[in-house]
Amino acid sequence: MPQGRPASVPEDGLTTRQRRNRPLLIVHTGPGKGKSTAAFGLAMRAWNQGWPIGVFQFVKSAKWRVGEERALRVLGDSGEGGTVSWHKMGEGWSWIQRPGREEDHAADAREGWEQIKRDLAAETFQLYVLDEFTYPMKWGWVDVEDVVETLRARPGTQHVVVTGRDADPRLLDAADLVTEMGKVKHPMDTGQKGQKGIEW
Repeated sequence: MPQGRPASVPEDGLTTRQRRNRPLLIVHTGPGKGKSTAAFGLAMRAWNQGWPIGVFQFVKSAKWRVGEERALRVLGDSGEGGTVSWHKMGEGWSWIQRPGREEDHAADAREGWEQIKRDLAAETFQLYVLDEFTYPMKWGWVDVEDVVETLRARPGTQHVVVTGRDADPRLLDAADLVTEMGKVKHPMDTGQKGQKGIEW
């Protein structure tokens, strides 16, 4: 896209402005680090535009004190940009494996998705960050067809970004923007665990 010019212009009857303001479904997937980080960077841009933002975390532990959460909550409460609503769904089931808890986690994921559906129908937010949402779809806790159909039919100008590895091909097909984060090297490959300021 040299000088911001698109490679092609579709014959869809839309004006340049209408096409530019079309709500996007964005997916950040792949094995590399940075999927959530990129989504939260996008949320900061949305905050700056004054958009109401809804963050729904599906895998991170409710006990974690994530840096992006603190920063976005402070920004949301500042009265300057958009508002920020942050929801954690469950206890972080991909990291905390407790026998007999999988059905509870699946129920939490389903209820989280139902809340997102209610918010989409009410046009509650202008940007939705569905963090690590590919996992409940992959594990069969949330129906992929329902997700795709709901996101395709969402009303208004609501942007949605979904993060997580192994995004379902049907979600990728429905998306307007897909970025795959590749991994070349990671400290965990040599036994180094996550650290403050880098992972959280």
